[in-house]
Amino acid sequence: MENTSILKNIDTPADIKRLSVAELEILAEEIRKYIVEIVSHRGGHLASSLGTVEITLALHYIFNSPSDKIVWDVGHQSYTHKILTGRRKAFESLRTRGGISGFPNIHENIHDSFGVGHACTAISAALGFAVARDLRGEDNFVISVVGDGAISGGLSQEGINHAGHLKKNKFVIILNDNEMSISRNVGALAKYLTKITTKKPYLQLESDVWELLGKIPAHGGKVRKLASRIKESIKNLVVPTILFEELGFRYLGPLNGHDLSELVDTFSHLHQLPGPVLVHVITTKGKGYHFAEKDAEKFHGIGSFYKATGNSKSVSKTEKYSKIFGRTLSDLARKDDKIVAITAAMKEGTGLSCFAKEFPDRFFDVGISEPHAVTFAAGLAKEGYKPFVVIYSTFLQRSFDQILHDVALQRLPVRFVLDRAGIVGEDGPTHHGNFDLSYMSLVPGMTIMAPADENDMCRMLYSMALHDAGPVMLRFPRGSAEGIVIEEPVLPVEIGKGTVLRNGDASVIFAIGVMAGTAVSAADILSDKGIKIQVVNSRFVKPIDRTLINEASKGKKTVFTLEENVINGGFGDAVREVLSSGRSRVRVVKLGIRDKFVPHGIREELLEETGLDAVSVAETIMKELDSADPADGGG
Repeated sequence: MENTSILKNIDTPADIKRLSVAELEILAEEIRKYIVEIVSHRGGHLASSLGTVEITLALHYIFNSPSDKIVWDVGHQSYTHKILTGRRKAFESLRTRGGISGFPNIHENIHDSFGVGHACTAISAALGFAVARDLRGEDNFVISVVGDGAISGGLSQEGINHAGHLKKNKFVIILNDNEMSISRNVGALAKYLTKITTKKPYLQLESDVWELLGKIPAHGGKVRKLASRIKESIKNLVVPTILFEELGFRYLGPLNGHDLSELVDTFSHLHQLPGPVLVHVITTKGKGYHFAEKDAEKFHGIGSFYKATGNSKSVSKTEKYSKIFGRTLSDLARKDDKIVAITAAMKEGTGLSCFAKEFPDRFFDVGISEPHAVTFAAGLAKEGYKPFVVIYSTFLQRSFDQILHDVALQRLPVRFVLDRAGIVGEDGPTHHGNFDLSYMSLVPGMTIMAPADENDMCRMLYSMALHDAGPVMLRFPRGSAEGIVIEEPVLPVEIGKGTVLRNGDASVIFAIGVMAGTAVSAADILSDKGIKIQVVNSRFVKPIDRTLINEASKGKKTVFTLEENVINGGFGDAVREVLSSGRSRVRVVKLGIRDKFVPHGIREELLEETGLDAVSVAETIMKELDSADPADGGG
């Protein structure tokens, strides 16, 4: 797959140290072509990694990984790093089952200093590395590469605050500024960075002073040093970098993030600077691939595509859940001016673009600040508004304290909509939404629902808009919906009520969410073998339909629960609690994700691996029914 003159000889970071800067520039273009080639086949996070090719080359050219620690935030930027650190050939297996991860992974390679899939972690982790280094009496550099979207997050700010206090030497933050996280950056800090990079007096000053410096003889000695000091002093007057300086960092920049000579020269002098240093680097997200530069949001995370056109190779026959959600919420907002939508740097991904366009005054993108999103929503709810907090399941985990303390304790009707629930596929364990049914079940007063299909989802959204008795949550999976016709008019579902999808007397499957469809398919397989299984679309985890569970379990020795969630503390435990509280002798077998992290791979592969595809579910039911012992307490 490689047809390159330099890249084919790069197997370790040491290999690039023998190159000239001119050769590094050739290598940068070869790497870009290679990344586009592989991602066009495998899918992945393209735009972010294309923007950091030169930064990565300069880092590995000057520093000595793995003794010098390079910590990425987030891992979306790290494809060039993977290619340079012994995974050039393995890169062809990117995000495939058994292949390399799309994110830094400490179990994959010694050069991956810290595993990361969520934003804002690098500075805190890097500071931990720096303190450990000093406690051991060592002298290596610790460098974190942080996107401008991530640096505005609360955890990043906490890390910067502590780092400025500790004043560790050889502690460097590379601020990769491309004005984007996934969606375009928002907030005061994003405007601040833009102010730095576009300050016209400085840009003109920089040009004038460098022209002056160029005219001073190389051996001009004190005169040349004086001119450099004048440049730095005047820059501090016209460029608003005081924030970083006051936080305890020496600020360098802004630098052209695609100028290898400038990056190499700057990085090579960092050892001369005491204390923590922040290097502000300006890059173009999607650099070098026209379609990604033009639409970095689309090419942030993308499936396989045609290189010549940028068009996706996969064409879905049905709409995505997120698109249907966004349209339905917009329909509701036209009828109710109290509805507002809040997301955390995920406007496009969560389907809220149409809402934002139609209701700009009622749409809020808070950036990568999920805890703030939740407490912000709590304030809105307290004042009588109906906030819908729309965040990927895996990212809402960061807000658990705010959900518990700021929302639930005060019984505020905040509506949580969790996209990407369950197994998401190639992004792997950092992105699977496998825990929300469990952690949200812990929250007193929380109503938890999960639709079996898009019709269920629309009805549940209507129910959420009417629900004012405390917090409520809805989850839906990534990708295409089931192709079910959405009934008109849309009628709300009754809170806490499930429905029977199939009748049968051999046993019953209580399914939640899209696993209801899997349960029906498994029941069809079993029916062909003469085993008639009842299927219940439970719809709710809290409040759970106790009446339906008890009625459907009558006369059954064994019943089954099915969820795309960890079984610890999840839906299956809720069903078991209902049956055990009635002193039932029914055996409950819980089917779901066991006590482990699910790896990356195609969703269908992972469902089969975890026993959650229809064939596996049917096989498990047959096996359990054959071996059922009413004295057994359950699986």
